Amino acid sequence: MDYLYIVIGLIGLFFGGEALVRGSVNIARRLSISPLIIGLTVVGFGTSTPELLVSVQAALRGVPDIAIGNIIGSNIANILLIAGLTCLVWPIRVKAAALRRDLGFMAASALLLVPLFTSGEIARLAGLILVAGLTGYLVWTFKMSRQDAVEVQSTDVQSSIGISLLLVAFGLAALVFGGHFIVNGAVSVARSFGVSEAFIGLTIVAVGTSLPELATSIIAAFRRQSDIAIGNIIGSNIFNVLGILGVTALIAPIPVIARFLTFDLPVMIGASGVLIGLLLTRPQIGRGVGAMMLLGYGIYVFAAQ
Repeated sequence: MDYLYIVIGLIGLFFGGEALVRGSVNIARRLSISPLIIGLTVVGFGTSTPELLVSVQAALRGVPDIAIGNIIGSNIANILLIAGLTCLVWPIRVKAAALRRDLGFMAASALLLVPLFTSGEIARLAGLILVAGLTGYLVWTFKMSRQDAVEVQSTDVQSSIGISLLLVAFGLAALVFGGHFIVNGAVSVARSFGVSEAFIGLTIVAVGTSLPELATSIIAAFRRQSDIAIGNIIGSNIFNVLGILGVTALIAPIPVIARFLTFDLPVMIGASGVLIGLLLTRPQIGRGVGAMMLLGYGIYVFAAQ
């Protein structure tokens, strides 16, 4: 049954990713909003819903290592695994100027975890600060989206706004559904092999809950929507730290074990720095770099055991 759950989950992720990308692109065109803004917000945050559900449930069930491991591991997977696979499908081409403010926010949110992890616990006050930071980012992003508005020809619009919203809603629901089945099946299989909860959270659960981002970014790459693909990754990483960790800490304070501070968080910060450097210094991220990212992720998973 566990393997059947994984297959069902993959099917849900495929159809959910396709619907979410198609609906999001149509909404961006209808409202003359930059696809990058849609990718950073609706797509990026929407595909992070499984991470939110898993981390909150893990904290409430008294397994904080899975809650934090899920967040840190998902961010690492988003950059090294998902961005790497996306580049293999189609080189990422995004205007660096449009990304500077969002990349800076992603870097700041990652670095903010250093003092929080050093304290040994993510308390409710820290959770409140994180959620407030996310709220400020959202307000600021939509305010700046007016400057990123794009001119749209009526012939570009494929569907009405109502149908597009239904596609987005269906896509998000299918992604959550698929992620839930994959995580349940994968965790059961992993525990049968006797691996630690921290490792499960950092790898099996993190990759499982990141599969919506993977499906969405790869489908966006196939459709030549680089803005959606990279915006999804950046927006998801911001939401994972500020939104998911913040909300989880508000519900229940989360103790932080030493390995997250000394090993996994530095890897996440380093991977974020590499992605930022690539996006700001290269006109595109090609297949060669994508292959190196995948190799880096494989090394991390091996070392994380």
